[in-house]
Amino acid sequence: MAETAEDIQQPPPPSLKDTSLHAKIIDGTAVSKSIIASVVSRIKERQAKYPAFKPSLVIVQRGARADSAVYVRMKAKAAAECGFAFTHVHLPADATEAIVTQEVEKLNADPKVSGILVQLPLGEGIDADGERRVTEAIAPAKDVDGFHAYNIGKLASRASDPLFLPCTPAGVMRLLDEANVEIAGSRAVVLGRSDIVGSPVAALLRRRDATVTQCHSRTKGLESIIREADILICAIGKAEFVRGEWLKPGVAVIDVGTNYIPDATKKSGQRLVGDADFASCAAVAGFITPVPGGVGPMTVAMLMDNTLRGAERQWEEERNRKVTPLPLNILEKVPSDIEIAMAQTPKQITQLAKEIGVLSTELEPYGSYKAKIDLSILDRLASRKNGKYVIVAGITPTPLGEGKSTTTIGLAQAIGAHLGKPSFACVRQPSQGPTFGIKGGAAGGGYSQVIPMDEFNLHLTGDIHAVTAANNLLAAALDARMFHEATTPDKSLFTRLVPAKKGKREFAPLMFKRLQKLGINKTNPDDLTPEEAKRFSRLDLDPDTITWNRVLDVNDRFLRKIKIGMADTEKGFERITAFDISVASETMAVLALTTDLADMRDRLGKMVVGTSKQGDAVTADDIGVGGALTVLMKDAIKPNMMQTLEGTPVFVHAGPFANIAHGNSSILADRVALKLAGIDEGDDPSRVGYVFTEGGFGADMGLEKFCNIKCRVSGLVPDAAVIVATTRALKMHGGGPEVVPGKPLAETYTKENLETLREGTKNLGKHIQNTKKFGIKVIVAINQFTTDTPAEIELVRKAALEYGADAAVASNHWAEGGQGAINLAKAIVDACEQGEPDFKFTYPLNIPIADKIEAICKEIYGADGITLSEQALKQIETYTAQGYADLPICMAKTQYSFSHDPKLKNVPTGFTVPIKSIRLSAGAGFLYPLLGDMQTMPGLGTRPGFWEVGVDAATGRVVGLF
Repeated sequence: MAETAEDIQQPPPPSLKDTSLHAKIIDGTAVSKSIIASVVSRIKERQAKYPAFKPSLVIVQRGARADSAVYVRMKAKAAAECGFAFTHVHLPADATEAIVTQEVEKLNADPKVSGILVQLPLGEGIDADGERRVTEAIAPAKDVDGFHAYNIGKLASRASDPLFLPCTPAGVMRLLDEANVEIAGSRAVVLGRSDIVGSPVAALLRRRDATVTQCHSRTKGLESIIREADILICAIGKAEFVRGEWLKPGVAVIDVGTNYIPDATKKSGQRLVGDADFASCAAVAGFITPVPGGVGPMTVAMLMDNTLRGAERQWEEERNRKVTPLPLNILEKVPSDIEIAMAQTPKQITQLAKEIGVLSTELEPYGSYKAKIDLSILDRLASRKNGKYVIVAGITPTPLGEGKSTTTIGLAQAIGAHLGKPSFACVRQPSQGPTFGIKGGAAGGGYSQVIPMDEFNLHLTGDIHAVTAANNLLAAALDARMFHEATTPDKSLFTRLVPAKKGKREFAPLMFKRLQKLGINKTNPDDLTPEEAKRFSRLDLDPDTITWNRVLDVNDRFLRKIKIGMADTEKGFERITAFDISVASETMAVLALTTDLADMRDRLGKMVVGTSKQGDAVTADDIGVGGALTVLMKDAIKPNMMQTLEGTPVFVHAGPFANIAHGNSSILADRVALKLAGIDEGDDPSRVGYVFTEGGFGADMGLEKFCNIKCRVSGLVPDAAVIVATTRALKMHGGGPEVVPGKPLAETYTKENLETLREGTKNLGKHIQNTKKFGIKVIVAINQFTTDTPAEIELVRKAALEYGADAAVASNHWAEGGQGAINLAKAIVDACEQGEPDFKFTYPLNIPIADKIEAICKEIYGADGITLSEQALKQIETYTAQGYADLPICMAKTQYSFSHDPKLKNVPTGFTVPIKSIRLSAGAGFLYPLLGDMQTMPGLGTRPGFWEVGVDAATGRVVGLF
């Protein structure tokens, strides 16, 4: 047995001061103090470089045994002296083995915990097997007691090392070393065979090349065996068992025994002694440890040392995580996207999460290859400095495609799988509208894709469905409220809204928001005057001002204008309304721009559906549905994690359209990725990782909205921007022939044509200049095609630099995966290492709404100015009166031109932008003007993409998606 806490703290026996003793006393108390001092010094040294470093020890105790309580207090005192965080988990005496194990497993998953110790014995009701199961539930990397079978097994093997040595045996070895006792080649005798002391000590001595004999109380010829020992470890549990006359002169005696014998001179009536008779053994031995004051204090000191070692190992492992790339089988003739995706076997999402430092408690798997990330990860990583933040945008889109998503994924693969830096792609979730329409999905393409690409492009984890449900619940609540207000007298309406329950009427918690908004400071419904009750009950919404449409995630052109309320049950209360596509809804924009659950609740409640006849904005909270909307969206707020073809992480979250909404993935996905890619204070800056987030359509849309809207909300600033261009798309802007689906491309696009290409680079130049206005470094990615000639690539590269790009690099990630984007990735790294951006917005928020709209049209689009319709002017007047004038602007316009007119290609000039109407997204936090003939519900063409889509009945695999 080891000494108890009370015994350890007793002064050494008087015999230690007897100078006639032959043996040198090994003072465990003094050695333990030096170990504690070393632990304190090492912690301070590491914290000087890494302030966030903090070892943490947790002791789990079951019941209230007095001796266990003393042990816990003693270890808590030592932990405090060392500067550890210390937690005492005190469970009731009747806690079952399952409850104790469950508590241990929670601590295993807690990254703040460095070491876990279960205080033994656990007490009545849990036998020896139960204690073994509990101690083996401790993760080996946190088993600071060193009792786990993993650590004990490693200790017994000369071919491997345990993560931790058991504390008392480690203390024994340390005392031998402090006394300079030669271990290698010595004959060592261990009296005792316990799993806690005897057997581990024997293994440690063997590892140090001692010849070890392990004995116990039934060993025959024990005295003669002991007499041969150069080192004697006494752990047999018998008071003063070993006598001096049994010893070889000069032997080193380490006494681990703790035994009580009667002693009338002591207040307690007993005295603590070891397994060796101290007086007689000290007269013969060369070295001896006293009891108390020998091994006992060392046990606690080694526990502190183990805890620090565990914290150091945990710290280094967390900082040095590596993603193991998936190999690509690249074929010279690139197959279809879906063939490439189906040919790759993704990692289990749990494996990828572990590689990038996401804890199991922060991961919610949806099947094998996708998962949601709990937002608690942001609290855990709050002290980290963010990784590098890069926005990927493109030139003005053409039917030929620019490969913006493909470039985003290719760059993430290049940096993560080939340059060995942490790398994350953050992309939007595709809508079913374009997936089954004409665009197809947005998983990238060729050998730079998100996988599984079929799951990515379809339901994923159901976020868009949640958005649709929430949006339509508000629409249903809105129309129902208008119906009931129109068909119910004042008094009855109030009574129905605040009914009596068991004879008492109470406001629902959400109703107090409405009362506060009206300036009614009463909490009892019966105290309201008839006028106050009427004002509370009647939203009195003006039907002509309703802006809230229902949504569907399908391109359904016949829902662009509909009549509702035509059933007889609606008593003639009909109105004209419409459907938008789900990804163009304010609910989706809220998801993309929210910063946490409380913020999302606030934003959903603030969403404005129309204006009352008194001129007041009517919100979701006025209707009483804000809380319910949040419930529908509570899981959708968590970012989704997937992977690239090369096994690097991708966050897929939110999907606001870029030509209608703000066209960027969520702030939360970016924040999580930036923390995972980040570094701790004191780390080498070269270890920083990269986050590539994509802005939809051309840089005049996704990037402009990213900077002027998303960055305002998030407080995040990009380190660089990538603008993607292709020679083919630039040729189209330069006047190349119209591209007709199903017809072969004209030779202009498949053969060298420098004149047309040169003219088209003006479009690229305008995007570069616009981006530089935000104070961001610009790298142009020339997305290569096999038909591109060296002269064409060089022309684009030189033109990009002349227009102000910081670098321009050809990249072939579509055909080669990350390997093909290495040079582009290196250019981005170089640009990001050249200092912080001097970030600027296009406009301040406190200028009039029309001035902000005009600033975008002039500065970004190159327009001469704007014209406002009568409707737009009236809306500006209303929003200003309602207090919404300071919101940023989200332009809804065609993606195919800098202007409002898709026919105006390249870099048009001399045009004026007509503002047809302006909608309010109060919850999302922006106003969005509709330019020209912009539709918020796309339509299907004659030959939609769904013709090709199906399922292989034999395998269940999706076919024909791309």
